[in-house]
Amino acid sequence: MPVFIPQAYEAGYDYPLLVWITDPLAGSFDLGRVMAGVSLRNFVAVQAAGGATAVWRAVDRVRDRLSIHPRRIWLVGQSTGGTEAFRIACRHPESFAGAVSLGGAFPLEESMFARIRGVRRMPMLYCCTAAAAASSASHTDRMLRLFHAAGAMLAMRMYQGSGDLSKAALGDVNRWLMDEICSSASTSRTAVAG
Repeated sequence: MPVFIPQAYEAGYDYPLLVWITDPLAGSFDLGRVMAGVSLRNFVAVQAAGGATAVWRAVDRVRDRLSIHPRRIWLVGQSTGGTEAFRIACRHPESFAGAVSLGGAFPLEESMFARIRGVRRMPMLYCCTAAAAASSASHTDRMLRLFHAAGAMLAMRMYQGSGDLSKAALGDVNRWLMDEICSSASTSRTAVAG
């Protein structure tokens, strides 16, 4: 189970954890290279191959060894791993801060909003190529309508080119995650002060 430890890791700081769910059919996945595209300093990351059981196992192993913020565990996946990130996050919204999918479609046919209160508070990001969005325009439209009707949070980014793990996409993942983390930290401080 590959683990990415950020540069200048400080044991006293509770890091956000990115759990990368990989696509078993996509070939090799280099966690270090991908995290270099996201951020070398902001996150601890772990690779989990498979479904929910592999995710729980990966989270437990990392939390036993490293300092992880319990409310900042994010699921991230590419292709079918992105679909699995959406699936696991929606089924267990109390356990995760949110989900990011790089090219993996939202599983519309699986009643993902059964736990609607938790899903509504959980931000999600869907990144895809413009070509993929155009080829599945009906699915994209249904997904956006579903999130809107449910009052759930979904940000969407589209990119030119053919790669889900492009430099632009990985940079956007870092910015989006940091915006979400900083805004949730600010909201928590305001709630405590108020």
